Amino acid sequence: MIPTPYYLIDKRRLLSNMEKIAALREASGAKALLALKCFATWSAFDFMREHMDGTTSSSLFELRLGREKFGRETHAYSVAWADGEIDEAVSYADKIIFNSIGQLERFAGKAAGIECGLRLNPRFSTSGFDLADPARPFSRLGEWDVARIETVMDRISGFMIHYNCENRDFALFDQQLTRIEAEFAPLLSRMKWVSLGGGIHFTGEGYPLMKLAARLRAFADRFGVQVYLEPGEAAITNSTTLEVSVLDLLDNGKRLAIVDSSIEAHMLDLLIYRESAKLPQQGEHEYQICGKSCLAGDIFGDARFPAPLKVGDRISVQDAAGYTMVKKNWFNGVNMPAIVIRELDGSERVVREFSYEDYASSLS
Repeated sequence: MIPTPYYLIDKRRLLSNMEKIAALREASGAKALLALKCFATWSAFDFMREHMDGTTSSSLFELRLGREKFGRETHAYSVAWADGEIDEAVSYADKIIFNSIGQLERFAGKAAGIECGLRLNPRFSTSGFDLADPARPFSRLGEWDVARIETVMDRISGFMIHYNCENRDFALFDQQLTRIEAEFAPLLSRMKWVSLGGGIHFTGEGYPLMKLAARLRAFADRFGVQVYLEPGEAAITNSTTLEVSVLDLLDNGKRLAIVDSSIEAHMLDLLIYRESAKLPQQGEHEYQICGKSCLAGDIFGDARFPAPLKVGDRISVQDAAGYTMVKKNWFNGVNMPAIVIRELDGSERVVREFSYEDYASSLS
């Protein structure tokens, strides 16, 4: 039995998402790039590569990882490229997207050998969190002044537009894309490609995939562009669990179970957005599932079980791929979960374990 904690990537679950992505690509003509900011566990790339067109990145290291481990088409984006990294970035990229006109003007010469794009900010989004809202007041993410963008149109061949965040509502997507078409039509019609970013929850249960496909094809046909999507969560949702074990049980007026993991270290995004982990909810025996770090709020959430928990019992935390492994850290020196892949035949293999040497080498 593989010792906990570990992230378990189930290829059978992952395949369900990949098949939906493949169907959307086929029906819409859009291309799908894996957003490495969400998921960059490259041991799964050989499987995902069969169903996706490449990767999109947010930094030089993500860009290099996408080129070396995934291959296919590679899009390079950064909020701000530094002088010392732009040449290397261009060497890995098929397309480079600049966040601002200032960055475009500064580095367009360096990127003359590949296609350049610019990030558009439509000044609205579906995000319910100010922290993650690209259209928040005074946002630094992208340009929106059509007159200013007109001055650099001869230097770019495409736009990237990020405005969706966990958007499960096709009608809202349609409505907001219509707004983008209306405001930026004179610009869009002069481009070769447009990336509509990520955050569209089109692999979720009941999502009208073919309506999305038709809408994307209509957008592409109207403006004569190649459409790109950048699925992150949509690519890996429900594919992965965090497997943990109970270390101790307490009752301080509420029954508590301490596990061999930490939300602070291993599922940080939930702590940042004050969300609970997806825990078992079947049975009459309720426990608060707590992490083992010294942070008082290191709490995964409340769970229910058919029988009382015992030390050594295992718990599966669901939907543990997106923005987890890419954010794991060494807080408190708590050991990082191993990474395990469950193959299509049900066999499991450990692809990465972490040790004291990994912890020590991350410091100085």
